[in-house]
Amino acid sequence: MTEVVISIGGKDVKFRSSAAIPRLYRLKFGRDILVDMEALQKDFANQEGASMSSLGIESLEIFENVAYIMARHANPEVPADIDEWLEQFETFDIYQILPEIFGMWATNMQTDIQPKKK
Repeated sequence: MTEVVISIGGKDVKFRSSAAIPRLYRLKFGRDILVDMEALQKDFANQEGASMSSLGIESLEIFENVAYIMARHANPEVPADIDEWLEQFETFDIYQILPEIFGMWATNMQTDIQPKKK
């Protein structure tokens, strides 16, 4: 389990990533977070060096959904409605938050299990 606190528009927000995230994401949004995160990472990588403000709408929605699930996982007082959660921020800098979320996701996806076949 990984936790970070990120300041968003002057407000400290705690995010948590654990093995529960894929299930929570699927239950809330009816989508596979593994597929969505892969698409988001590809889109983000394609933007490096270019205008970072040109992420696709689908990628922005995935980012908001993942950020929301990780925030709600860290703090049950986060509103049950994603729009209500997003409304509390004056600004929401994707390029500040997204690298942190990618880092948490990567840490969560690591395994300590050694493969049985070599």
